[in-house]
Amino acid sequence: MSTSKTVRKVAVLSPVPADIDIANSVEPFHISEIAKDLNLSPKYYDLYGKYKAKVLLSVLDELEGSGDGYYVVVGGITPTPLGEGKSTTTVGLCQALGAFLDKKVVTCLRQPSQGPTFGIKGGAAGGGYSQVIPMDEFNLHLTGDIHAITAANNLLAAAIDTRIFHESTQSDKALFNRLCPPNKEGKRNFNDIMFRRLKKLGISKTKPEELTPQEVKKFARLDIDPTSITWRRVMDVNDRFLRKIAIGQGPEEKGMVRETGFDISVASEIMAVLALTTSLADMRERLGKMVIGNSKAGDPVTADDLGVGGALTVLMKDAINPTLMQTLEGTPVLVHAGPFANIAHGNSSIVADKIALKLAGPGGFVVTEAGFGSDIGTEKFMNIKCRYSSLTPQCAVIVATIRALKMHGGGPEVTAGKPLDRAYTTENVSLVEAGCVNLARHISNTKAYGVNVVVAVNMFATDSEAELNAVRNAALAAGAYDAVVCTHHAHGGKGAVDLGIAVQKACENVTQPLKFLYPLDISIKEKIEAIARSYGASGVEYSEQAEKQIEMYSRQGFSGLPICMAKTQYSFSHNAAEKGAPTGFSLPIRDVRASIGAGFIYPLVGTMSTMPGLPTRPCFYDIDLDTATGKVIGLS
Repeated sequence: MSTSKTVRKVAVLSPVPADIDIANSVEPFHISEIAKDLNLSPKYYDLYGKYKAKVLLSVLDELEGSGDGYYVVVGGITPTPLGEGKSTTTVGLCQALGAFLDKKVVTCLRQPSQGPTFGIKGGAAGGGYSQVIPMDEFNLHLTGDIHAITAANNLLAAAIDTRIFHESTQSDKALFNRLCPPNKEGKRNFNDIMFRRLKKLGISKTKPEELTPQEVKKFARLDIDPTSITWRRVMDVNDRFLRKIAIGQGPEEKGMVRETGFDISVASEIMAVLALTTSLADMRERLGKMVIGNSKAGDPVTADDLGVGGALTVLMKDAINPTLMQTLEGTPVLVHAGPFANIAHGNSSIVADKIALKLAGPGGFVVTEAGFGSDIGTEKFMNIKCRYSSLTPQCAVIVATIRALKMHGGGPEVTAGKPLDRAYTTENVSLVEAGCVNLARHISNTKAYGVNVVVAVNMFATDSEAELNAVRNAALAAGAYDAVVCTHHAHGGKGAVDLGIAVQKACENVTQPLKFLYPLDISIKEKIEAIARSYGASGVEYSEQAEKQIEMYSRQGFSGLPICMAKTQYSFSHNAAEKGAPTGFSLPIRDVRASIGAGFIYPLVGTMSTMPGLPTRPCFYDIDLDTATGKVIGLS
């Protein structure tokens, strides 16, 4: 049981004010007070101002052997482009558990990219009376983790092109002599990272002068095939004009022009590494194993081959520590990592969850959110994140809205920025019931992992009691443990108390162990096909390029990795316009790529943009600073 002293009862207003106005109306507790409530000693965190702190991984050593809290993941039905409120529900549920049900609880969330904050989507701190505060700090620089990822990613990008440049202009011997320069005594030595490459090449010699001319060539010349390079530069801004660029056009680069491009920082493999790492040593290994392309002989070239794995780890050494924040009602939040939910796994970090489970302790709760619908985020949470963490969830929440269910039942198209059709704001029970096929498939898919499933119906003012009852009945009929109507956006934790009670019961009464969708020791294609069947597909079609990549990754020894499907979030199928619960379709795999350091293969089920663009009227039009108070205004 919690004896929290930082619970804050927030007076709610109707109609609900703008998110930033609610966030600015509350004076956060000093973060040391939040830490104190978690029994987190000051020696295990570093303050970043008054309202943020970095929690050090050494706390896990201190708490080793102590029990874990209950582990809950929040996913959703297939969403509309407006989103169905997963982050808001995650925060509201935690406020209910901590501020109203007196439980020890920690919320674990991804860090949002600044790109969407200034672009179309706005921030990701929750909304209404269920938010993380300070909202502006959460949505902007936070503690600099994304900037560290940007720096590390671009250092590796610079190392790739520089190595190609120097190899093209030097003999094997000159290259080797520059890589292993003589010290003051005139002796040449290999440094630590070079031994990693020597081991990979099967060379057991320890002194540079012992290498034969053939071994010198193998060691010094990476012989990177420029057409195979998959590593791109990144920045944390939506900039469509950087999607495709030409580099090396300066006269000093001697005509070594190459076409490449920028991704948004959160699409970097380094972000996925941060999210899936389990320790500093593990992160060092994962960063070193990242594959940037192939040699002309077809062998994978890694960050360690380029000699940069250690330097990347140095740039990331503080980013590995999760950031402690708080909700509007004073419950603790760990914010850490923000990988894409399509080309990556869309979940916050393993280390944050591990720390949170120890801090919450037996009888406490850790609630984390998985990106996009449950077919993507929850599936990757189970089959990728839980595989690497060895953690077992007891409950999965599926967030649903009447609006989205009506869309799946055949309602008119929902478009961001356009008013909702009248069908979505007036009662239509039959449309809701027809759309519940989507919810039912998410429930059955999620139950198959062995967790209890609780449906959270995120209520809007236009929803009728008959519509809400229809969803509850359909959810229970599909096998949900419970289905609860929530009003946490309008009422904060108080509006999610029934959800909190349902989640507690679901956790206490789980009876099955965690079951994965597929084993790792089957082929890449068999794993892809297992996931495709969960979508309702009857088969999979592979392009010539996909076949080629699968053959290459299998030959290179990477077929034992889990699969991270890059698919539209707007349908179970590859066709975003296909709503409900489609069946009998063939899933097309356009290409297959790999994040070897992060530890997964990602098939592309269509074209995935990894650098968003800005709309005609971006969010930045509304964002400004009140120069009298220093407060940010206009963030959404």
